[in-house]
Amino acid sequence: MDRTSLDLVRLMDAHLALIATDVERWLALFADDAVVEFPYAPSLGSPSRLEGIKAIRAYFAPIITHFQGLTFTNVQRYPGVDSTTGWMEVHGTATLQPGNIPYEQDYVMRVQARDGRIVHYREYWNPLAAPRGTFESFTREQA
Repeated sequence: MDRTSLDLVRLMDAHLALIATDVERWLALFADDAVVEFPYAPSLGSPSRLEGIKAIRAYFAPIITHFQGLTFTNVQRYPGVDSTTGWMEVHGTATLQPGNIPYEQDYVMRVQARDGRIVHYREYWNPLAAPRGTFESFTREQA
């Protein structure tokens, strides 16, 4: 594995470690012009695309409050052939607040990097795994 591929794997691991624990350190993994996409989010009333750090921060800031104890297991990493793009499959568990609602989700994540930072992140997940109204309430908080 070359150095660029190792950097991509480190970025993917840092992403998983920080996304639910330290939003500011997690955001430091991203380029200023980064794009985050959730292709299935509109079915839950959330945006499908976030452009730039300001939009990404606004969306993710409440995550720590709502997704308590978010942990990822069964992590499978698939660095791409070009060493700037990689895929991950992970299983996530958390307790959603308010309400202490158990949450489990299988994710597929695509990470594209440039100059050691994430420039494009796409996350696929099952909208039916989230209790009805969960993401709609997060979107209202962000407004």
